[in-house]
Amino acid sequence: MAANCAVARGPARIDVRSLGLPGPIGAGERPEMAVGDHYRPVEYPGDDRLFHDGKERCGMNAIQLHQLTKRYGEHMAVQDVTVSIRKHCCTALLGPNGAGKTTTLHMLAGLIRPTSGEVRLLQEDGTAAAGDLRQWVGFLSQKPAFYGWMSGSEWLVYQAELCGMPRKQARSAASQWLDKVGLGDAGRRRIGGYSGGMKQRLGIAQAMIGGPKLVILDEPVSALDPIGRREVMTLLQEIAGETTVLFSTHILSDAEELCDDLIMMNRGRIVMQGQWEQLRSGAERPRLTVEVEPDPAAIDWLRRWAGKPVVEHSRIGRGRAEFTVRSIDEARRTMLTEAADMDIPLLRLECGVTSLENMFMEAMIS
Repeated sequence: MAANCAVARGPARIDVRSLGLPGPIGAGERPEMAVGDHYRPVEYPGDDRLFHDGKERCGMNAIQLHQLTKRYGEHMAVQDVTVSIRKHCCTALLGPNGAGKTTTLHMLAGLIRPTSGEVRLLQEDGTAAAGDLRQWVGFLSQKPAFYGWMSGSEWLVYQAELCGMPRKQARSAASQWLDKVGLGDAGRRRIGGYSGGMKQRLGIAQAMIGGPKLVILDEPVSALDPIGRREVMTLLQEIAGETTVLFSTHILSDAEELCDDLIMMNRGRIVMQGQWEQLRSGAERPRLTVEVEPDPAAIDWLRRWAGKPVVEHSRIGRGRAEFTVRSIDEARRTMLTEAADMDIPLLRLECGVTSLENMFMEAMIS
């Protein structure tokens, strides 16, 4: 379920487990959340310039994870994760299946308690915010669940009221968010008749309706068809300018398209993190991509190329190879000369630089 609540203190307290809302951030906290009669809108004082001019969207650190660890019996799902997430940035959490991405997001969202470590929400003066941090977090699970008999509008009004909004304000916010996610005309239809992409957009509206300072999305497009995926990607680009976004994915092209910062996980640990442009410029190396016809002599020639001094790293398949090289000019010249002399049936020779996929593969292997 996607949820976030920005609420004021009030007389009533409810057990959030009965509503499917997030649990506490830190170990030992009570599993309940205050729900007051008066909704308190979230404000971002002094930060407009960071996301309205299109040039300096990312600001100071907004969230810090410090030595976050989760153990299930003898299995260490997440170990000593320490990372900072910049305000008004879009950060991608990458990793193969089983890397610990979802467990990390669930701890950050308050859905599960960490075994040790802590999550800090930083205020304007750099100090950590006190109290229950879940009121500032919006969350969309990998497979969001809805009441199919409700309309999209009814669902958003219901969620806004759970966050403490008065009914009139909840209806207004629901209408605004339905329009924003492209569901204005479908707001009165039952959710059970929505497509996968429509449900995902409704889930994003639900995660955003309370005005969170951080919105967490667990693989938001992995189960969608190409049309639904494009709809959600466009929407994510829009909301990335309004709040801090952290999303997990194993689809590398999504991270390249959306993110400002990258965090890579493997086997429960952080293996690489930083700003995407800096990571890319620091990791860029010349690369040759070669394709040949499925001829035994040509394929054997590709395999022998992996041992040449000019080659630093190679990935060789049947009839296709990628070579990370020390000198693109030397490698290209030598390859073309050999291919001509040996009558190698070349289909493609492409020169470029290492991509996010190359960076990801090398990080996972190392």
